[in-house]
Amino acid sequence: MTTTGGTGRSVLLLTHTGRKAAMRSTRLVHASLTEAGLTVRMLASEVDDLKRAGFELDPVEAVRGPGAAEGVELVLVLGGDGTLLRAAEIARPAGAPLLGVNLGHVGFLAEAEREDLNATVRSVVERRYAVEERMTLDVAVYNGGRAKGDPPVRTWALNEATLEKATARRMLDTVLEIDGRPLSRWGCDGVVCATPTGSTAHAFSAGGPIVWPEVEALLVVPISAHALFARPVVVSPDSVVAFEIVPDTTAGVLWCDGRRMVELPAGARIEVTRSDTPVRLARLQRAPFTDRLVAKFALPVAGWRGRAERDDL
Repeated sequence: MTTTGGTGRSVLLLTHTGRKAAMRSTRLVHASLTEAGLTVRMLASEVDDLKRAGFELDPVEAVRGPGAAEGVELVLVLGGDGTLLRAAEIARPAGAPLLGVNLGHVGFLAEAEREDLNATVRSVVERRYAVEERMTLDVAVYNGGRAKGDPPVRTWALNEATLEKATARRMLDTVLEIDGRPLSRWGCDGVVCATPTGSTAHAFSAGGPIVWPEVEALLVVPISAHALFARPVVVSPDSVVAFEIVPDTTAGVLWCDGRRMVELPAGARIEVTRSDTPVRLARLQRAPFTDRLVAKFALPVAGWRGRAERDDL
């Protein structure tokens, strides 16, 4: 069923239909938004999933295809970071901002938690949110087609592009290049090239630094490298980061955000650059990133007094 809300405003609602809690939250959010006069748009596949689970939504605008976010004011995402990364694939081409409500575990990309759901919907209805842009990566794979002269395979990433070994039995043999010059050769399990947004994801697990989102840079983090020089490096956002799988060695695989995969033969080359197309994130409050880190990682801060409470300052 297709309807138009009385306000002329529309929101694309994406949810994790594999979780009952997410489907219940979807029904509540849908009711609140439609009551406020907004048109709720959803992917037809998710509408079908909800219907099969007994969650009938009416009215709803069911859409298909890559243009699902065209013309919407906001993409509201109910789920974890995986659901939000899936939503980014739809929202990025349309330039629509994403607002995530975390129904998963850490949920670094999400702006709100499950207990804040009602307040989040009110903020959307009242347009009480700001939008910030996060840099993304353009990724080109040469010889990914396995035939000489094939055009490069092109994809993108919000968090990271990860070169991994294709088999558990052998290490990946790769050379890292920065701005056209070789830096080091590693026998390793893989290499992560991440954005500041992705510094708290796979790159962090591999031992990379946390980079504040407003710092524009590219991170390169080797995974279990057998080499004297195997430290994470942070380079200019204008740099070209390239990985070459050494010819006549084992094959590899490229994962972008854990969602888009390209198989890599020995001799393949991957080039990573800053993209001109960002992902836009809606923010409900301008809390410092430090506070987000403390909350998400449950960091110990007991004993801190702060500058204003110190008598000697």
